[in-house]
Amino acid sequence: MNLKAELERRITAALAACGAPAGSPAIIAQAGRSEFGDYQANGIMPAAKALGAKPRDLAEKVIVQLSPGGAGDLSDLAEPPTVAGPGFINIRLKADWLARQLGAVGGDEHLGVQRAEGKSRQTVVVDYSGPNLAKEMHVGHLRSTIIGDALARVLDFLGHKTIRQNHVGDWGTQFGMLIQYMEEKTGYKTVGVTAVGPLSMLADLEEFYRKAKALYDEDPSFATRARERVVKLQQGDYLTRLGWQWFLAESVSHVSAVYKRLEVLLQATDVRGESAYNDDLPKVVEDLRKAGLLKESQGAQCVFLPQFRDKEGHELPLIVQKTDEGYLYATTDLAAIRYRVRELKADRILYVTDSRQALHFRQVFAVARAAKFAPPAVLLEHVAFGMMLGADGKPFKTREGGTVKLMALLDEAEQRAFDLVTEKSPELDEARRREIARVVGIGAVKYADLAQNRTSDYVFAWDKMLSLEGNTAPYMQYAYARIRSIFRKDQTNGSSQKGDVLIREPAERALALKLVQFPETVAAVAAECLPNVLCAYLYDLAGAFMGFYESCPVLQSAPPLRDSRLALCGLTARTIQTGLKLLGIQTIEQM
Repeated sequence: MNLKAELERRITAALAACGAPAGSPAIIAQAGRSEFGDYQANGIMPAAKALGAKPRDLAEKVIVQLSPGGAGDLSDLAEPPTVAGPGFINIRLKADWLARQLGAVGGDEHLGVQRAEGKSRQTVVVDYSGPNLAKEMHVGHLRSTIIGDALARVLDFLGHKTIRQNHVGDWGTQFGMLIQYMEEKTGYKTVGVTAVGPLSMLADLEEFYRKAKALYDEDPSFATRARERVVKLQQGDYLTRLGWQWFLAESVSHVSAVYKRLEVLLQATDVRGESAYNDDLPKVVEDLRKAGLLKESQGAQCVFLPQFRDKEGHELPLIVQKTDEGYLYATTDLAAIRYRVRELKADRILYVTDSRQALHFRQVFAVARAAKFAPPAVLLEHVAFGMMLGADGKPFKTREGGTVKLMALLDEAEQRAFDLVTEKSPELDEARRREIARVVGIGAVKYADLAQNRTSDYVFAWDKMLSLEGNTAPYMQYAYARIRSIFRKDQTNGSSQKGDVLIREPAERALALKLVQFPETVAAVAAECLPNVLCAYLYDLAGAFMGFYESCPVLQSAPPLRDSRLALCGLTARTIQTGLKLLGIQTIEQM
């Protein structure tokens, strides 16, 4: 059960029964201080203002409706609510209700999370990662890749039809340069139409691109041949397209290796690059013309909408066709929206890209609405994120000032984790230490990013992310492993986890409350596209467990208390493991 949503539903009904304007929300929030209760309803004051009533008077009337027989009866799950301050309503859950909820969750693989069905089930397209296939992935691709993957996992878990789209850069003038360089340096023409050819030079994509670009800049005759190659590519020349396909296949294999290392669920079948929309671009421009949206400005075809203006008040254009009749990212994005609405039947489309593209997406979304490419019912959302910074507060770079390759970053993460594991547990054999280092190192990099509010920049700090203290992946993984160690010591082989939950101590109640809040947390992550909400929940849950473990003996207690506490331990371990899995992070049984 999504407890927050249930309280919202009932208290909103109570407000309506007291004459509040239609749709007046209860505005439920978790209580900031436990002595005041578990939840607080904050919607009384705005409703009272609309009614011209005193907030405390309205709150007292609402409480009557929350009593047995009232429109929002809470008596099955909460103690009698109380009024605080100018009109807040405090709610404290019943201990026996918490115990029953945990008993029901114990046999549910989704831990009480209700999966979307019927009309509530959406088709959600998540556009994320989107590397340029001309180069190797670098740290600039990390945030889009792991934030998008976490959101897609959460939406899957909630039962929505989730369609992953990897909108890669696989088209444009740079590919003429790369294909021409590949032909001249690898001789792919000579190997026949079915073989891949001697593409060993592509082992280092960054180096391959650098050499091709250097030749393009230094040799005018090569630059001319490269531009001619672009025309051949656009015209569908067989050998040029063959070379392009070979180049993309090799590039995708590099990208797939990074995804596998990061344990990101993107597959080659999720790749739908810019080239997929190439044939539709003239139609997009023509449809904009038919809709009366297209205007010529300095030879380019543009859309001007009155809500987008510069500082001087001039309307800002969205350029969809250049003076040379070439197309832009905006044109491709409009074609992609139309495809996702018409062909994929999307109800909601998420674009996980950095915040610097905010204006671009606002304009694209507005034009898509104006052109009726996306009806009002389809949600278009830019899931913006900030930058990863170095210790100097500038974009994260190598010591030499170059771009950090993502594979190199992950190598360093694993090595640092291995050194740490070796220092802490030298008695483990090397293979075991390597496996722990892999899980901890990769998890640390991902969690350090996901634990930040995505809209903020953050400083990349190895020591902080690999710490066993604070809101880090190693701390969460250690908390899970510590709970699992309890069951290794349990002589009942886990059968005692099946006992009823008993809530007698404050620490038991605090842990039980956090456990029943898992469904509302997952729902909030999906609604707000904020993975850090899940990270904060898991950290609080681990803290509640540590408080419980320190004050409530588990294996030393006699049945049925022992069985109840083991059940609480088991549910906590499952919740931590499930939560980390939704973030794309593994757990280990022993650290």
